Amino acid sequence: MSDSAHVASKVGLGVGPDVEPGKVAFLGLGVMGYHMAGHLAKAGHDVTVYNRTASKAERWTGEFAGAQAATPAAAAAGSEIVFACVGNDDDVRSVTVGPDGAFEGMSPGAIFVDHTTASADVARELAAAAAERDLGFMDAPVSGGEAGAVNGVLTVMVGGEQDAFDRCCGVIDAYARAVTLLGPVGAGQLTKMANQICIAGVVQGLSEALNLAERSGLDAKLVLDVISKGAAQSWQMENRGATMVDDEFDFGFAVDWMRKDLDICLAQGHRVGALLPLTALVNEFYARVQARGGGRWDTSSLMRLLTHP
Repeated sequence: MSDSAHVASKVGLGVGPDVEPGKVAFLGLGVMGYHMAGHLAKAGHDVTVYNRTASKAERWTGEFAGAQAATPAAAAAGSEIVFACVGNDDDVRSVTVGPDGAFEGMSPGAIFVDHTTASADVARELAAAAAERDLGFMDAPVSGGEAGAVNGVLTVMVGGEQDAFDRCCGVIDAYARAVTLLGPVGAGQLTKMANQICIAGVVQGLSEALNLAERSGLDAKLVLDVISKGAAQSWQMENRGATMVDDEFDFGFAVDWMRKDLDICLAQGHRVGALLPLTALVNEFYARVQARGGGRWDTSSLMRLLTHP
């Protein structure tokens, strides 16, 4: 492992149990954040949550030991680490430097950890704003989906300074199986872009394979059982293959969010001169799913374009 990367995992280092409980905040209780904040509370941390829809925060405090705040600044007050998992670049700006943003409530030396999948540009912008206030900042998007959040086994891709990472990685381990520092601020988001590009290509390939199998008269689920034991195996195959065959898409990671992520990937590719022809094509396929009213369907709904052309 290079000096610029550090991995903390429950299996490898077991850092979680060695971490002293502290005062933390979590902003954004969506599909992912709700469970991530819950794992922090279960680990013994003093957690204050903020959510734009207050009723969601009320439900969280009813389920977990913790407190609710009316603004990001109030939630962040006195917290050693402030976590966020919101929707996009503008949402991250809103909960950090917006009116009553977290940066207003954080004390010098505190660290902001952004789990949102956003652009590397906004990560660098907010890191600079944090530094002006003597705050730390790390971009730390996650992979593993809702199931990974529920089970506390997310993969966390981090950009930031080593000292901030060392202070936070054991706390993050409450909901992660692997936490990796990949480089300076922005590196986490760039890695997540690579992650989303891989997912988009795999889902399209899986959709085409299953559609071919079904139209050729094969038992698609039996095909899945066989090819999942060979080189074609993937997370998408294991976790989405059967539901794709069953034409079930009303769950999971929404197409709307994947399009947002792929737009970020394409913008970065244009900026650095990296060709992303497959990504651009699959992004257009997702636009067709949205046009059919499938914006909230799981990303595996690419299959629907083939089975119902």
